[in-house]
Amino acid sequence: MSPRYAIAEWFGQPFDNLSVEERQDLARRALKLDPAPPCPFQHDMPRCSKRGGVCSIKSGDRPPVITCPNRFSEGDLLPSWLARIVGFPDVYLAPEVPFMRSPSTGRAAGRVDLVIARDGDAGSWFGLEIQAVYFSGNGMLADFEMLRDNADEKPPEPTAIRRPDWRSSSAKRLMPQLQVKGPTLRRWGTKLAVAVDRPFFEAIGGPSETPSQDLNDGDIVWLVPQITDGYRLVEDHWEVLSLEDSSDKLLSAETVKRQEFEDALRAKLKRIGGTL
Repeated sequence: MSPRYAIAEWFGQPFDNLSVEERQDLARRALKLDPAPPCPFQHDMPRCSKRGGVCSIKSGDRPPVITCPNRFSEGDLLPSWLARIVGFPDVYLAPEVPFMRSPSTGRAAGRVDLVIARDGDAGSWFGLEIQAVYFSGNGMLADFEMLRDNADEKPPEPTAIRRPDWRSSSAKRLMPQLQVKGPTLRRWGTKLAVAVDRPFFEAIGGPSETPSQDLNDGDIVWLVPQITDGYRLVEDHWEVLSLEDSSDKLLSAETVKRQEFEDALRAKLKRIGGTL
């Protein structure tokens, strides 16, 4: 049976710790009946901008899966971790730095999520891309409506089957970012770091058999944090891979045998009406 992933963190709070009244209040906010609360993970705590406010989801005893990129902002863990890896004594940080522009309008058409620099002169820097996970299945609107009206001490079960969509998040979303930005940064003499959580990293093959932590061994620095049982974001694993090996990892799939493909094709073929 496919797992029913439920809310793990909602508007920055562990779902299991919420009272009935708190669940009802957050459900109203998720339904936009009341304003969204501040995001506790970001500097200056702006109001949550994530639709529905779900920071992470989980199924049973599995670790939470991060669904909002702002969840990675807790405690400046990622930029501080990357700065330590690359040997920057201080951390200068810039968000959403324009990387591409439209040839027709001249406007920014692509950005690097975060850039850390050794100093304020930007003479030495590294890019950082952050990728949360999309999920497939029905949206959570029905869950929000149910939680708004439910007064049971134990929260109700999710209304639908949903699961993390590793394929869309990796091969369709993250890999194009690496393939566009990685070669340019390599040409500029710097590197791109990529942050995904541990469940995401495991879904695309996990750590290498002999992971390298030598910056000269590749183009992409993989940062893999995870959410603990106490819902704190902590460092878990990092390694360096080439751009090519990173792309192979993100594909995380292999081509089926021709016979298997044609068997599936044969079962799906239907003749259209008329003679051509």
